[in-house]
Amino acid sequence: MFHNVKRVVVKVGTSTITYPTYRLNLDRMERLVREIADLTNRGMEVVLVTSGAISAGLSRLGFSQRPATLPAKQAVAAVGQGLLMQVYEKLFAEYGQVVAQVLLTREDLRSRERYLNSRHTLLELLRYRVVPIVNENDTVAVEEIKFGDNDTLSALVAALVGADLLLVLSDVDGVYTADPRQDPDAQLVDIVTSIEELAEAAGGAGSARGTGGMVTKFQAARIACRSGIPMIIAHGGRDGVIHAAVAGEDVGTLFLPEEERLNSRKRWLAFYHQPLGEIFVDDGAKTALMEAGKSLLPIGITKVLGSFAAGDLVIVRDGEGKEIGRGLSNYAAEEVELIKGHHSEVLPQILGRKDYDEVIHRDNLVLFPEE
Repeated sequence: MFHNVKRVVVKVGTSTITYPTYRLNLDRMERLVREIADLTNRGMEVVLVTSGAISAGLSRLGFSQRPATLPAKQAVAAVGQGLLMQVYEKLFAEYGQVVAQVLLTREDLRSRERYLNSRHTLLELLRYRVVPIVNENDTVAVEEIKFGDNDTLSALVAALVGADLLLVLSDVDGVYTADPRQDPDAQLVDIVTSIEELAEAAGGAGSARGTGGMVTKFQAARIACRSGIPMIIAHGGRDGVIHAAVAGEDVGTLFLPEEERLNSRKRWLAFYHQPLGEIFVDDGAKTALMEAGKSLLPIGITKVLGSFAAGDLVIVRDGEGKEIGRGLSNYAAEEVELIKGHHSEVLPQILGRKDYDEVIHRDNLVLFPEE
């Protein structure tokens, strides 16, 4: 599987590069940098997604615990981000490797234009043999600080640049059949082919220094695998972990990708856009969508939730409430409510017009295969 790995995204968690006192673990950072620099010197392209800005800021300011208010967290992150980048730049320079700081927010990737601009910038940096060091822009990104989502960010970046592998380094050896902190019989899972089978059992707590946990890692795995990218969760404290992962050695838990990789537009629809509503469909519509590749017609819609305008992204769910896809709606929520269950021919009588036969055109619809 890893014979032709040329582009890798490595995500480093807070607990991997900091001590419990919030100070940066320079020895471990140096080791990880050395491995990444070795890969780039061998002709590979590496994007580093790093956490640790808030912890670095806490240490520099002499704080013993994370602040409670959002402005305080963002201020601490502003201090720490500069410090973190300074350390990385110094360490990479020892191996002759140039780096670039890239700060992103989800909003940067929700806009199709900004999504493409971000992609082009990252690809150009890789063409220059530069290692992009990516982090969520903590000083303005409310969602990251509130939910801790650099795991998801790393998967979005991997999909953005079309990576061949996503390596998520954490303070755990991988995914277990149950929470190993509570169940002594929990077993490490080597290979995951069905994410949902393990999602509930794995537990969701993160470390005290970070804000991510296993829940966000599963979300990252869904994004990576649906984008055709294998993902590995491994312990960042293991010597040679990056080299071993790239070589295909057994270093943690491997999530196998789906066979069909989504194209760039479909990936943007599936993962980067914010859904503003939900549309439920009957079994006939589900079959037409999933098996025949049809567009979603109003006749197959049973329920509408949320407030969305024409052109907004919505989640498509089956009769059991399971998400089967996402797409751009041709009609606003109140219009879909009126035309649901009706044939397209009667739309002029209901709405006074018929802009489209379909509520979601298949070209603006991305479907998720059932596991």
